[in-house]
Amino acid sequence: MNTTTAVAPLTTAEAEVLVMAAHQAAEAAEAAGVTVSVTVLDAGGHLLAFRRDDRAVLISGETSIRKAFTALQLNTPTADLVDAVQPGGVFHTLPTALDRPLLFIAGGVPVQRGGRPIGAIGVGGGAPEQDHSFATAAVDALVQGLRRP
Repeated sequence: MNTTTAVAPLTTAEAEVLVMAAHQAAEAAEAAGVTVSVTVLDAGGHLLAFRRDDRAVLISGETSIRKAFTALQLNTPTADLVDAVQPGGVFHTLPTALDRPLLFIAGGVPVQRGGRPIGAIGVGGGAPEQDHSFATAAVDALVQGLRRP
């Protein structure tokens, strides 16, 4: 007998909350010249939402997608995986062993509901630590919004 409880998928509305929250976090840092792209993927790795700031470097769109995909596939923030792909790391050969758009740079964060992955957010355009903080702020904002009555 299967007793697994279904978990509601990440909705388009929730994806938009993530995008807006990440951009708000980036806008707070924009005085330092930070412009970003934000990608939100559902649990299957399909695009739910995307936004690139007008002045964001073009490659930030691709990096945000790859960061989200990596965080989703490994159900771990990409910031926690950076050391794992260094020489001698447990995933050292993973980036080249698979034909997948993985990117082991901070800025990708999985989104969970009930402890299960329902999607991921990726932010690109700032320094990796900034991208990670924007993505984390977005997930925190989503969680806080879901807790409100």
